[in-house]
Amino acid sequence: MELTGAIEALKYIKTNNIYIEVYADSAYVVNGMNSWVKNWIKNNWRKSNKKPVENKELWMELNDLVKNQASVTFLKVKGHSGNAGNEKADELANQAMDELE
Repeated sequence: MELTGAIEALKYIKTNNIYIEVYADSAYVVNGMNSWVKNWIKNNWRKSNKKPVENKELWMELNDLVKNQASVTFLKVKGHSGNAGNEKADELANQAMDELE
């Protein structure tokens, strides 16, 4: 779901070639985009242990969306630590889940 959240956020932006900062409490997303994805692409979507990358299609979609912008920086924030934006995102996610029930 963390990957889907980042994907949907970037899809929502209708302007291309701008500078974007993505704040996430997911080390998986932040590390993936800041460190791992370049090597995965170079290694034909395989990790350093030669196993296939999990969620490859989602990573590919996120990477494609990033390429449409001048710059996308992924920044890690600590979850549930008082960061106003992160707290609001968590509140909205919980609200949406409640509405689905």
